[in-house]
Amino acid sequence: MKDLLASSLIVVPAYNEEGSLPALLAEIRALFPDTDLLVINDCSEDRTAEVARQAGAMILDLPCNLGVGGAMQACFRMAWERGYQYVIRCDGDGQHPPDQIPKLIEGMQKNAVDLVLGSRFLGEESYRSTAIRSAGIRCLALMLSAICRARVTDPTSGFQMLNRPLLYCFAHSYPTDYPEPESLALMRRQGYTFCEVPTRFRARTAGRSSIRSWDTGYYALKVWLALLVDRARNVDPRYARRNVVKV
Repeated sequence: MKDLLASSLIVVPAYNEEGSLPALLAEIRALFPDTDLLVINDCSEDRTAEVARQAGAMILDLPCNLGVGGAMQACFRMAWERGYQYVIRCDGDGQHPPDQIPKLIEGMQKNAVDLVLGSRFLGEESYRSTAIRSAGIRCLALMLSAICRARVTDPTSGFQMLNRPLLYCFAHSYPTDYPEPESLALMRRQGYTFCEVPTRFRARTAGRSSIRSWDTGYYALKVWLALLVDRARNVDPRYARRNVVKV
């Protein structure tokens, strides 16, 4: 595990997360003191960047707000160019406990996949949500499972670890509207593999989610439509796994 962590970059995408970042970054530093840590400041309007610098993290300061998809693609491009073998994403809202990162690493080592997703809904569920949001996630999971031809239980999870071949693909082609479910469908069409591992999630420590409970149904419908449109698009063969492993 130490060798893998030495070639990894832990990434924390953040937008207006000055309230949750100090504790989260302190946790990551305490658990993984020798692993590079990057905070993507998505043009926050608060002290997100200042808090991250005070914690000793590297900062990727975006000049305008790109949203999660654009911010992550910028990070993937940087990570690829700097030679990282793995990227571990841990969201800035504090919902992904850093002590669960070893489960992602174990999943990567045991299953030899390109992407490992931390799922709230495998094993003993520690995450509780509203009935509307849970129903929306389940419906989306069923559709994505059919598209990917593999079981998906947590289609919106941002707690993930990816390897270098997939890093190259995402650095050049990554969805911006609904990045978590769309990227999973995209990578499968390009021949990449994934697995889910049960991980514990926790309640947001500060701020609030950009998706309100009453918006969940509308969000799920838009994601369904986006996934259907994606199926009609041609994928770029330059980023297919069979070609990327030669890069």
